[in-house]
Amino acid sequence: MGHFSKSKGKRGERELAGELARVLGVTARRGQQFQGSPDSPDVVTNIPNIHIECKRTERFRLYEALAQAVEDAGDRKIPLVCHRQNQQPWVVVLRLDDLKSLVSILHENINRNHETDPAEYRSPPDSY
Repeated sequence: MGHFSKSKGKRGERELAGELARVLGVTARRGQQFQGSPDSPDVVTNIPNIHIECKRTERFRLYEALAQAVEDAGDRKIPLVCHRQNQQPWVVVLRLDDLKSLVSILHENINRNHETDPAEYRSPPDSY
């Protein structure tokens, strides 16, 4: 993978973290820079039991991306793939069988976040 692709991926992860913080009111940040292992999620949030894979590419390979997220998530986390092409909005891909569990987790988490100060859930600035 070339330098431009890696840079675009990092920018995509930072952008996605900001969007998740904005839309869901959660804390979110790039995962690799903090966790350091190749199988760590691309974006870390305070939502429990989800694994987020970020794909910021023009040629999206849905099932390959989902397979990577499923493998990295293990048995205990819900794998999510967030994707965006240039000039397009972010979309989320997940297995239909995981939808009910995800909705339940999000409902519980969003309710908990509304009981706290929203300023606490802004995405922190990037360290670089």
